[in-house]
Amino acid sequence: MMRAPGFWWRPPDRPGLLPRALAPLGWLYAAATARRLRQPGYVPQVPVICVGNLTAGGAGKTPTVIALIERLSARGRKVHVVSRGYGGRLEGPLRVDDSRHTAEEVGDEPLLLSAFAPVWVARDRAAGVRAAEAAGAGAILMDDGFQNPAVKPSLGLVVVDAARGFGNGRCIPAGPLREPVATGLSRADLVLAIGDSAAQVQFDAIWGPLDLPRLRGQLQPLQMGMDWKGERVLAFAGIADPSRFFATLRAQGADVIRGEALGDHETLSETLLRRLEMEADQAGAQLVTTEKDAARLPPQWRAKVLTLVVRLQVEDWSEMDTAFDRLGL
Repeated sequence: MMRAPGFWWRPPDRPGLLPRALAPLGWLYAAATARRLRQPGYVPQVPVICVGNLTAGGAGKTPTVIALIERLSARGRKVHVVSRGYGGRLEGPLRVDDSRHTAEEVGDEPLLLSAFAPVWVARDRAAGVRAAEAAGAGAILMDDGFQNPAVKPSLGLVVVDAARGFGNGRCIPAGPLREPVATGLSRADLVLAIGDSAAQVQFDAIWGPLDLPRLRGQLQPLQMGMDWKGERVLAFAGIADPSRFFATLRAQGADVIRGEALGDHETLSETLLRRLEMEADQAGAQLVTTEKDAARLPPQWRAKVLTLVVRLQVEDWSEMDTAFDRLGL
């Protein structure tokens, strides 16, 4: 699996020579994105909230979708999720059934989200939205797709990792951006920055102030009866920033003997898992992974690997609630 190069996340005022050399390719990438977004899209019959980001890779969209499902459900709305199903082989549109579908078929994120709301996987996002509408959805959360013109969302929420921000501020391949920051934010309605207080201050110093409502959130572990203090663990994670997962475990008091950083959505092969199990056994440690990675575990491994579950906590939901009110949700 390809991993993001380190220079993508350097400060924007010190990008280095390689990003400068790659800048013309980044301009072409940005131009292609802008050209694609000029295409007409499906206008949905029910409110569609697009949860996206401006950078390649994850920024906390899945925990955000879970939090929005819970918030909209508390308002009495029948929420459905539409996802491209990244990493899965089925094109859809189809509704995810966790009793018969696997991550290899529908992707790890849709499989995880299906425990919270009906989830539709569709390479054609417009077809996925139509399927959700036909099934009686009263509100639709579109997981990713902020740079996809297939559907015209009712509201755009840009999620950003507060610690990483928008990286070096350059477009792929010179940086992590799918489109320039100003261009992307001009189409957004709200920004959610996820990170601790120090990361929020850092984000404000580099990227603030923003000309649109800003929410601040943090991922908090759920204890679920598990005390991590003193627990010797060998951690592995195939998410955008595995180091954040390892740091969370340490903050919970776990003794992380080693962290295996995998590629985002990397396949958890039998060979890989056996190697990790052998290393953990020799060190007297327990294997542990993220909730999203656990969705990709083969059935015979699920009882052998612990999962650290995190949920998004937002300081103040008022801006989002106001947006829901405007949409009649």
